[in-house]
Amino acid sequence: MKPLTFMLIAGEASGDQLAAELVGALRERVIARSMDSTSDAQPLRTALAPRFFGAGGPRMAAAGVELAFDMTKHSVIGISEVLKNYSKYRRLFKQLLRLAIERQPDVIIGVDYGGFNLRFGKAIKNYVRRHRKEFAPWDPKIVQFVSPQVWASRPGRAYSLADNYDLLLSIFPFEKDWYAKRVPKLRVEFVGHPMVGRFSVRSPESNAPGTPPFVLLLPGSRADEVRRHWPVVTSAFELLRRELPTLRGKMILPSQSLADSVKPLGLPLGLEIQVGGLTDALAAADLAITKSGTITMECATFGVPAVVFYKTSWPTYFIGKQIISVKYLAMPNLLAGEEIFPEFIQHEATVENISHAALELLQDGPRRAVVKAKLVQVINSLGGPGATGRAADAITSLLP
Repeated sequence: MKPLTFMLIAGEASGDQLAAELVGALRERVIARSMDSTSDAQPLRTALAPRFFGAGGPRMAAAGVELAFDMTKHSVIGISEVLKNYSKYRRLFKQLLRLAIERQPDVIIGVDYGGFNLRFGKAIKNYVRRHRKEFAPWDPKIVQFVSPQVWASRPGRAYSLADNYDLLLSIFPFEKDWYAKRVPKLRVEFVGHPMVGRFSVRSPESNAPGTPPFVLLLPGSRADEVRRHWPVVTSAFELLRRELPTLRGKMILPSQSLADSVKPLGLPLGLEIQVGGLTDALAAADLAITKSGTITMECATFGVPAVVFYKTSWPTYFIGKQIISVKYLAMPNLLAGEEIFPEFIQHEATVENISHAALELLQDGPRRAVVKAKLVQVINSLGGPGATGRAADAITSLLP
């Protein structure tokens, strides 16, 4: 019996973690499926185990994925930043395309990283269409885990997804209906949000009365983000500390190299840098000052009120303003249909705006209670624990 082979592509730290969890769930299900169908009374688990390869980060490697390279090291955000790195991404894209054609996996799974993965899925399908008349043609199943946010900008991309994907795994409840109205031929499964059940959430009253307030600064996971956000978040913390002299702060960064690169810039009194350990930090935090993105859902999962901001290059900002059609950037706000977390984007992301909003969320008890209650409602809308298991079930249902 030939082992099943899966190719996975994740380009960011959050996708790397999600892909690693998915690999574990797929491995369990494929082995169980193979053992049920074999006539061998004592099948060898190693012989039945699926093979995983592709591009991602350290968590995928630890989960047993054979990586062609660490894709997370090449992550940038913004249109102008992508254009600056176009030749590099083109080279990586071609390398992965050659690898896929050479290894011919049974399933190709894009994990988040929608722009790159949508183009990759299209390239694979085009290759398959050109070689259909060959003997024993290769025709892998193409899956996207986490929908590109086509409902927020350039909704026409939904038609490309429908033409080139066999399965789209959604983590937000409204997406399945959104696609059904526009591209009913595309199979979309809402599997729930992977953060639900991933963490052991603290109780709202875990910090003892009289404990000095504790604020997390979360400027991003990419070097360009952190450099751009550093002045505003550190200065906002300094301003906050003038009002709250006992305030404690911690900036969480994903790697030691990133931490080393910003330490020479100097830290305000009361603020320290920590590499990793986001879960424990969120469990103890009273407030987060965070860049927009996946991290806002992690704050929501832990019931931590947050001030959300983002600064990018001006070309990227102006283009984004033209194509983004949603009212909010922070997903908890989008899911709630209102601004639970204050948002400050680009020119509004000033030290004064951020520190003022943070101070209100720290000192206004009734408002904090309302925010926390609404975060509970948001998280309850995302399905129960086990999203990656449900994703693995949907993927294995594609197999013969």
